[in-house]
Amino acid sequence: MSEFYHVSVLLDECIDGLNIRPDGIYVDGTLGGAGHSSQIAKRLTTGRLIGIDRDPVALKAASERLAPYMDRVTLVHSNFCEIASVLKELNIDGVDGILLDLGVSSPQLDDGARGFSYMADAPLDMRMNNEDALSAHTVVNTWSQEKLKRILYDYGEERYAPQIAAAICRRREEKPIETTLELVDVIRSAMPAAALREKQHPAKRSFQAIRIAVNDELGSVEKVMGDAIPCLNRGGRLAIITFHSLEDRIVKTGMVAASKGCTCPPNFPVCVCGKKPQVKLVNKKPIVSSDEELERNPRARSAKLRVCEKL
Repeated sequence: MSEFYHVSVLLDECIDGLNIRPDGIYVDGTLGGAGHSSQIAKRLTTGRLIGIDRDPVALKAASERLAPYMDRVTLVHSNFCEIASVLKELNIDGVDGILLDLGVSSPQLDDGARGFSYMADAPLDMRMNNEDALSAHTVVNTWSQEKLKRILYDYGEERYAPQIAAAICRRREEKPIETTLELVDVIRSAMPAAALREKQHPAKRSFQAIRIAVNDELGSVEKVMGDAIPCLNRGGRLAIITFHSLEDRIVKTGMVAASKGCTCPPNFPVCVCGKKPQVKLVNKKPIVSSDEELERNPRARSAKLRVCEKL
């Protein structure tokens, strides 16, 4: 299990936000190393925890960490965006809390062999689930220059996206780009000297963008925002941690829309859509890490937690 040790972000805030009942049913849709899940499970008596992860390595590590609580835990190999289907297969009509930590686990980033890291040489992969067909190798070597430019700009907020996309296409005409450090070399070659002197690694934004594309991370967030709230019992809570602005925008928009209900134009004298608020926002502004947590875990700096409660 030590190979998949992961520091849980905003742990106390998540547990408080979920408002756990000992007899409740809870879902951790992004199980990871089970840091959050172990704290949920230890608070249950007759309740149940459903742990979901798309990464088989994470599931194995989680099963070890959750061993003392397995009488109240069910582990499922799936994507968090399939939560409605998972619960249906388990014959569960509603749950009392759902937690999603949308960050990539530190062990995934740090395991050089999986191709997430721009600091270690490895085959271009970046799949969270190694059974998925699409890999970083396919994205880098087959996607059009225009499509590469778009994901680098949209998902990585990379200001040199046009230059990097062009450099990738030039290099792959000579031979396929096979490894992470080959890709890093291409990215560096496309950036001006001033950018290479910046504190942040020059490949960080591009690697983030390609990882998001490979795993359809934003598509999964959009899907779960439509599917998770109907899975909650009345009074049940949805708690989501995001790590970059694109995810946070989707989560914030989804929760705010669900809390408003009526979608009629403001000039309509009466509501004709009939839509009612589905949730109330537990925190109007996102919860962020304390200075103490940031000192222990600098990777928590960009984390934002939003919580809503089913009406």
